[in-house]
Amino acid sequence: MLNFDNDIEQCLQVLRAGGLILYPTDTVWGIGCDATNADAVEKVYQLKKRPDEKAMIILLSDEREVLQYVAAPDLQVFDYLEQQSKPTTVIYEGAIGLADNLVAADGSIAIRICKEEFCRHLIKRFRKPIVSTSANISGQPPAKLFADISEEIKSGVDYIVQYRQADTTVSAPSAIVKWENGDVVVIRP
Repeated sequence: MLNFDNDIEQCLQVLRAGGLILYPTDTVWGIGCDATNADAVEKVYQLKKRPDEKAMIILLSDEREVLQYVAAPDLQVFDYLEQQSKPTTVIYEGAIGLADNLVAADGSIAIRICKEEFCRHLIKRFRKPIVSTSANISGQPPAKLFADISEEIKSGVDYIVQYRQADTTVSAPSAIVKWENGDVVVIRP
């Protein structure tokens, strides 16, 4: 078993209380919260100094969960995702069951099914989607390593995950695609 049990327990307490976590994802370090809690989502926007019309993504642990938060997704998207070699975020039409201030004006939501072990365990234990947005102030470059995260961000969250803080593997942000009537529109390769 990977050594992140304490981090998982601490994160669960913070997420359930509507707080913010700083955590490693399958891409860059992220700021996270309960994606169904509008007050928690607002805290993320405030910390990042980001306009709330600029949507954030959510992480899920498997395909079945997409069906809970998207009205009538095209199941072909899962075949597409299986063929991708890098983490890929998909913008789906018809978001349901999420905080209103997280859903884009057109009703869409960006979702990534996370394969990283820590995130998968956390999401499965939390039983809800978790917001994931890069750990930086809006307009500044995303922190590629934990050491690059600003003190302003670190002091603005309620819990900082210990797991992978010393990891010096540089990760890139995910690819972003929009799924429109069975066609893939690449937004960020």
